[in-house]
Amino acid sequence: MKKNYTYILRCADGTFYTGWTNDLAHRIQTHNAGCGGKYTRSRRPVELVYFEEHATRGDAMRRECEIKKLNRSEKEKLIDEKRIRA
Repeated sequence: MKKNYTYILRCADGTFYTGWTNDLAHRIQTHNAGCGGKYTRSRRPVELVYFEEHATRGDAMRRECEIKKLNRSEKEKLIDEKRIRA
């Protein structure tokens, strides 16, 4: 069974891109390659700044919707909370 992920990418222009996928590495590669209409040159390259693993696609989709409703400062706080401290 494939794992499902909710993620936040920080784009080159400073914006965040939130989504869900069952192939995180491919999604990042696609975004950096500029494939698809929603990907623009100003939004590349990207940095993975947050991700969560989910058991089901439905859980990942629900979490994506919750994250998309957050404003920028709330997303920054979420990212800081998950950051690994050395």
